[in-house]
Amino acid sequence: MRESVQAEVMMSFLVSDELSFRIPVELRYETCDPYAVRLTFHLPGDAPVTWAFGRELLVDGVGRPCGDGDVHIAPADPEAFGEVLIRLQVGCDQALFRSGTAPLVAFLDRTDKLVPLGQERSLADFETHLDEALDRILAEEQSAG
Repeated sequence: MRESVQAEVMMSFLVSDELSFRIPVELRYETCDPYAVRLTFHLPGDAPVTWAFGRELLVDGVGRPCGDGDVHIAPADPEAFGEVLIRLQVGCDQALFRSGTAPLVAFLDRTDKLVPLGQERSLADFETHLDEALDRILAEEQSAG
């Protein structure tokens, strides 16, 4: 059984109303942490930054505004299905990214084929890897902060 799904998506990093630039973002989903997706942002001149958050948040965010805390995802235009805004926040600092909806949906479709949404707990080794996955997420958050 394949254990991960990856994709690279070009997103716009929205610095201000007047300034944005395109960056590659790696999307990753792993069966050892079936509830989470990871987005690694490759910002020019900086080390890559990885954010991990719930796969269901990304699924919901392509269709409607959602997210509490540090991650907010919403359609760019509630009337159209073309683009999604992803806002990441640490304290007072925030970053805003715009992505096409289609590549995110294609990635999520591939994750659903690997582990259908709602079936995450059925993975035989999930409990074994839960502590390991939580340690990895905490380490990623500490290195990002």
